[in-house]
Amino acid sequence: MQQQYPSEALSSRNWLTTVLLAFFLGFVGAHRFYAGKTGTAILMIVTCGGVGVWTLIDFIMILLGNFKDAEGRTIKNQS
Repeated sequence: MQQQYPSEALSSRNWLTTVLLAFFLGFVGAHRFYAGKTGTAILMIVTCGGVGVWTLIDFIMILLGNFKDAEGRTIKNQS
């Protein structure tokens, strides 16, 4: 018997917009503001994106389709 998994909830936010914001303005947390994660976005401003490390990790997570918005829905490339 095959096991069925519940379908994953996808975010209504655009994946490409998130990628571009993370690439160009990731050090100020623009992609986190866009995803609705205001608290951590402010922390990214204060720490300059965790001195780049936090920004790089977020960028990789977005590219792999593992980045979630504030409601816990995954932001993925749907094309």
